[in-house]
This record gives sequence, C-alpha cells and structure tokens, in this order.
Amino acid sequence: MQFSHILYETSNRAAIITLNRPQKRNALDDTLVKELTAACTAVARDQSVKVILLRANGPAFSSGADLQYLQRISSSTLEEHRIDSLQLANLYRALYEIRKPVIGIVHGPALAGGCGLVSVCDFVIASKEHASFGYPEVRIGFIPAVVLIFLTRRIGEGRARELVLRGNVINAEEAHELGLVSMVVPERDLAAVAQGLVDELSTQNSLHAMGLCKEMLSKIHGMNFSDALDFAANMNAAARMTDDFKRGLTAFLNKQKPQW
Repeated sequence: MQFSHILYETSNRAAIITLNRPQKRNALDDTLVKELTAACTAVARDQSVKVILLRANGPAFSSGADLQYLQRISSSTLEEHRIDSLQLANLYRALYEIRKPVIGIVHGPALAGGCGLVSVCDFVIASKEHASFGYPEVRIGFIPAVVLIFLTRRIGEGRARELVLRGNVINAEEAHELGLVSMVVPERDLAAVAQGLVDELSTQNSLHAMGLCKEMLSKIHGMNFSDALDFAANMNAAARMTDDFKRGLTAFLNKQKPQW
C-alpha cells in the first residue's frame, strides 16, 4: 500500500499509522484525510491486527487543518465545502467506530483538527515535556465544528465549552486532568509505554469483545434510558453466544488463561 502523506506498517499484531508531513507540521489536507481513511479501512479488514497505533513524524503531532489548502479552495461553493467537510467527518468517525483499540502517541502539539484526532482515540499517551493540546480555531474566525461532536463525548460539554470558546492551548498534565489524555510520560518512555499497552490489549483481551464494547460506546449516546437498556440487554445476550466468550469462560473455570 503506497501513501504520500502517511506511513503504514504492521508489526506484532499492531498497525502503525504515522502522519508524515513534518514540513507542514502534519497539517490535515484532503490527501492526508483520504489516506488516513484508507488506512482505517485496511486495518479493519486485516485479521492479523488487534491494535492501532497513531503517531506522527516531526516536531508536531498535528497542527490541524492545512490553512494553505483551505485558502486554495476558498472560492469553492458551499456544497463543495460541505463535501470536503464530510470527508473529514468520515475520517473521525472511522477512527472512533473501528472495532479495534486506537492508541494515540502524542509527542508534540496536537491542535485544532489534530486535537480532534486525539479525541477519537481510545487511549492517548502524551509526552510530559512537549505535548500540548487545544482548539484555537475561534482565534482565526473559524470553528471546531466536526471535532466538537467527539470532544464533548470524551470530556463532557462543560469542559469542551471552555476549551473551544477560549481557544487556549493546554499542556499534557492539564489535558490529563480533563480526560483528554490517558497517560502522561517522559518523552523517552513514549514508545515503551505504548508497546506495553499494545502487548496488554493483544494478549489479554478478546478482540471481538473489545469491538462490541466500542460498538456500544458509539451507539448508546442519544438513546433514551429505556432504549439504551434494551440495547444493552440484547448486546449482553449476543455476547454470550460468541466463541470468544465460550472460550474465555471455559478457560476461567479451568483456572487457565485464554489464548487470544
């Protein structure tokens, strides 16, 4: 698989997707968005992959939308802008809903749409020294429209309001307090901590069960209480019918560890 804006490889049951526009601080243009979406499709189909690592080359994780690209298409029609925006929305949705855990490794600034990538990851490991996060769109007269849907789900409306209305940039510790970041570690430990999490998820957990959890998490928002309980009961019943549950239950009762 050939890409120009990202690197894609698989190793030890993990797919490693690397943003690779360091000269542009990994800004999101139409090509990068399309390539990331294609990589998600490849990961979803690859039965050998259980976990996804999302990382970046260069000093920044991602500076957000490529403003030069937006300037180039500034004369587009409303419908053309809508189609372009939908492509970005589909990327975030693909990462959010993919039935495999996504681990974001953030070593530098993750801003605007780049911070949106962070908010759709299941786990985020951030550099204590250099990672930073924020949605500064309002400071240039823009809005974080698409990413706001996922940000509010991750950290709640109150905290999301504060971030997007102030447009300020916060450090890794502050992002951790908000719930945007899972772990803050020294930068030299980023790769080792990420690999440890990959190993844990790959060897100790059922991929099918993790996929069902992600499906529930993506669907229960917006359901009323009664519908959510009915949905949960149906998912519970369906999970009991899976081969993974039967294997896991048998292993547990026999005081063994299931081999995932």
